[in-house]
Amino acid sequence: MMTGAAADVGPKDGRQRPSARTSDTWFKWLLVAPAAVLILAISIYPLLFSIWVLFVNYDFQIPGHAFVGLKNFKQVIFDPVAVYSLWVTVALSTINVVVEFLLGLAIAMAMANTFRGRGVLISVLIVPLFISPIIVGQVWVLMLHSPFGPTNYLLSQLLGYEVTIKWLTGFPWNFVALILADVWQWTPFMFVILLAGLTSIPPHVYEAAELDGVGPWQTFWYITVPYIAPMMLLAVTFRLLDAIRLFDTIFIMTGGGPGTSTYSASYYLYTIGFTQFHLSRATAGAWIFMILTLLVVFLLVRRLLTMESK
Repeated sequence: MMTGAAADVGPKDGRQRPSARTSDTWFKWLLVAPAAVLILAISIYPLLFSIWVLFVNYDFQIPGHAFVGLKNFKQVIFDPVAVYSLWVTVALSTINVVVEFLLGLAIAMAMANTFRGRGVLISVLIVPLFISPIIVGQVWVLMLHSPFGPTNYLLSQLLGYEVTIKWLTGFPWNFVALILADVWQWTPFMFVILLAGLTSIPPHVYEAAELDGVGPWQTFWYITVPYIAPMMLLAVTFRLLDAIRLFDTIFIMTGGGPGTSTYSASYYLYTIGFTQFHLSRATAGAWIFMILTLLVVFLLVRRLLTMESK
């Protein structure tokens, strides 16, 4: 039998002693310490290094790293190619996201109801999401290449006269080609998110609207849209954050050309940093681009949180 002293060794309420809790805490920190140190090493060090590069002349073609202050920022801000690339990024991102949203919403509305073969059709529709943007760009180059691609030939047969559009080198068709490739790949992203929102709407809401004689257009605007508005904004936010970093398809399809006509902000930074080796200017441009992106993110997330709190 246990004596009274032995029975009173541990707390009767099952709580650990302070020393045991301290040991558990230190053990938990010890387990996560290697991962935390690795994350800090691969994130904090490059960040601090980039801040140093901002204020020196870090150029592979010029020896030494002389302090230049804000000169790198001035060179980017007053560079007409940088300003032009920013406007190209805004235009392409806006057009891509709007077109993908509208097409994704239309497809999601068509797929919201259950029918035979629905699962197979959805599986086919989302295939572009799993293809690398490099491969997508190369496929569209083969399709739109003039004169060997099939696009101009098919248009000639359809319209009844010879079509000789220069999809990859002529304005505005080079922008149309970039939009086509992006829309083809990323419309399924919008479709999947919006379909999830549509399927979450309670069926009895539509049944009540039908009994009240509400038309399809009024049902869409006053029932469907308010219900999936947060999902719409979420889809647009995620897609926009990815669209403003457009680089892969431009690199493969147009190479930024002709000249600098299809430079996006990402392609401009790549050219300045890794083709011309002006790393300080490229770093300054990257910081400017990041700050502008953070402003957009802040506005969209704030709007999303406001909708969620209602």
